[in-house]
Amino acid sequence: MIGRVIALLLLIAVMSFGGIIWFDYLNVIDAKTVLAPFYKYIPFIPGDGRTQPAAEDDQLINLNDERLAIRLEALELRNMEIETQKKDLDAQYGEIERMANELEERQKELDDREKTVIANAKDADDKSRNVEQTARYLTGMPPQNAVNILAAYDDQDAIDVLRKTEEIARAEGTASVVAFWFSLMEPARAAELQRKMAGRPASL
Repeated sequence: MIGRVIALLLLIAVMSFGGIIWFDYLNVIDAKTVLAPFYKYIPFIPGDGRTQPAAEDDQLINLNDERLAIRLEALELRNMEIETQKKDLDAQYGEIERMANELEERQKELDDREKTVIANAKDADDKSRNVEQTARYLTGMPPQNAVNILAAYDDQDAIDVLRKTEEIARAEGTASVVAFWFSLMEPARAAELQRKMAGRPASL
């Protein structure tokens, strides 16, 4: 009985040892360091127990080259992406610059219009003051002299002075001399001026 047990134990040990050697031979496990001294006693296994040839130096170099090529390709793709983004940014900047130029031109046009309006308003104010001053001069002189001066004006200028004279009289609460001036004018000229004044022609 003891002999059978010992025999079974030896059989298990031999099978275990053989399995370890076989798995190491197939590179399933790595027991080369421990089993290397025993390989020289096994004729069908090389002395170092390796079944796959060691990698050559040029193979390591090729792997490095492949890795470098992959990195270079990634860098190239990144550079292409950056270049595309740069082109997009340049296009957007060009569009923004164009819009800024348009806004600048519009602002310039608005400024020119504003200056024109201000200049026209100033001219109108100047003309209004001149007409008022003329009306006061004519009111203060002899009526016939005032009529003679009005006779030299064109119709619109004469109408502006006559209306301003009436406005001043109303504002100051005095009698207007416009009706008297009409009586001293030539009938045809007086009728023409009165017709145009009644039709409210454009004045200042």
